[in-house]
Amino acid sequence: MERLRQLKERVRRGGTGLIPYITAGDPDPEQTVRIMHALADNGADVLELGLAFSDPVADGPVIQRAARRALDHGIGIPGVLEMIREFRRQSQIPVVLMGYMNPVFRYGPEAFVRDLSRAGGDGLIVADLPYEEGEQMEKSCARAGVSLIYLLAPEISSERTRRILASTRGFVYCLSQYSTTGSGKTLKPELKRAVHSIREGTDLPVAVGFGVSSIKRAVAVSRFADAIVFGSWLISHLEKSTDRPAAAASFMKKLRSAVNGRGSESTI
Repeated sequence: MERLRQLKERVRRGGTGLIPYITAGDPDPEQTVRIMHALADNGADVLELGLAFSDPVADGPVIQRAARRALDHGIGIPGVLEMIREFRRQSQIPVVLMGYMNPVFRYGPEAFVRDLSRAGGDGLIVADLPYEEGEQMEKSCARAGVSLIYLLAPEISSERTRRILASTRGFVYCLSQYSTTGSGKTLKPELKRAVHSIREGTDLPVAVGFGVSSIKRAVAVSRFADAIVFGSWLISHLEKSTDRPAAAASFMKKLRSAVNGRGSESTI
């Protein structure tokens, strides 16, 4: 939880936070940790690590493929926690785990967040946990020192939005669209207004994800959001490479340079 304040510090200094997503165990456990380091060493502010699940209802085909590759390696919660522990031996970049309620429920929510914290995890996103059913998970995370981060719809402030903002920790995760990861061809004009409205209700950084799929789009989002979350775009890029850690490093360097310069001439 304390490490997540690094993101707030970058935003306070006028920078844009970059939050890459990869699936733990894709393409295999050893490469996952190497990719995590490559991302952390080349501009990532927070790492979002996916917990593979057989029915990832919030994810599009790219992350579905990544989850299947991880599951084919037999990766479950214990294996993911071991990857975080290994990564933590050399890096203090915050790690947020994203998954679904079914594996967490089977493991035991209280034990899960406790073990996540002990492994070096800083935050948790449960994609199919609605705010209305999250009270017990909020309490478990608070006891373990883990930030529970809700997914927030891109809407102008409502009473439900205000309640979610009051319960979210670490950073606010605003979806760019009402759809699965990796979909959507354009950014809706309403997104900018929604982010500004959300920012009025919180002092946490506001990150936008689900649909950031190009340098041009990342730069556009960086003009009004505090941070950018990207997964399908990154994983699609890595799938084409024979050296995924090197490809991850190159990807992050180009994206960090483009966002820092607010330019769109680079391509990935």
